[in-house]
Amino acid sequence: MAKLLLHVCCAPCSGAIIEALDKEGVKPVVFFSNSNIVPREEYDLRLAECKRYCSKFGITVVEDDYDHAAWREAVKGFEHEPERGERCLRCFRYRLERAAKYAAQHGLDTLTTSLASSRWKDLEQVDAAGGFACGLFPGVRWWGNNWRKGGLQQRRSEIIKEQNFYNQTFCGCEFSKLK
Repeated sequence: MAKLLLHVCCAPCSGAIIEALDKEGVKPVVFFSNSNIVPREEYDLRLAECKRYCSKFGITVVEDDYDHAAWREAVKGFEHEPERGERCLRCFRYRLERAAKYAAQHGLDTLTTSLASSRWKDLEQVDAAGGFACGLFPGVRWWGNNWRKGGLQQRRSEIIKEQNFYNQTFCGCEFSKLK
């Protein structure tokens, strides 16, 4: 698994994952693809926290192009869906497809995501989106790991406090704030 791409939504969700991978000697490339996040200041703050934490481990952070208009097009017609509804599945597909494409273009053969660490996300949706995205790019396999198990959920909370992370109260998209 030396060629791992870890899609990261934020530092709080990825902290325990990065630490656990590091303990196993795995240095993933971190891919920050989050065109769903608004306003831009929120996006920049989450990216800065991610970079700050990854620098402690010597991990490279790749920032995807921020294209909120394209993301909105991907979820168009599903703006009023509830959390964990079709809008979220489309959002995950959009972001993980971009990650899988990056992995394929850069010789990374495995993709996973910190979305699977959040108790607010539907793991079946995350896995479906990851499997779909990797299916578009032969040679990239989906690692659908439940990053909540094995004490990682508790460790996630501890790292948030230890690192004094900015810990947002919504997923990032303007539609999640409507509910």
